[in-house]
Amino acid sequence: MIRASIAEPGNPGQPGGGTSTLDRELEELLNTEQIEPGDHERFSHYVPKDKILESAISGKPVKALCGKMWIPGRDPEKFPICPTCKEIYDTMKK
Repeated sequence: MIRASIAEPGNPGQPGGGTSTLDRELEELLNTEQIEPGDHERFSHYVPKDKILESAISGKPVKALCGKMWIPGRDPEKFPICPTCKEIYDTMKK
């Protein structure tokens, strides 16, 4: 698991692929899974490392341990760790 933070608004953090493809994929995702507003922009979250890489390539949102969905993009070291993610992660390490 690694920490990740949300992307800048309007920037999926992904070059290439064309915006129409990303728009279509995002629309499909929004129809199947909800990207949640809320406190996730205040925290860095724990996400499986391979999902961060996949998101960086595809521009698709990731799901944190706490259940938050978002597109990573900011430096997670600049934000405190989500308390829910930390609690879940700590129980996984035991």
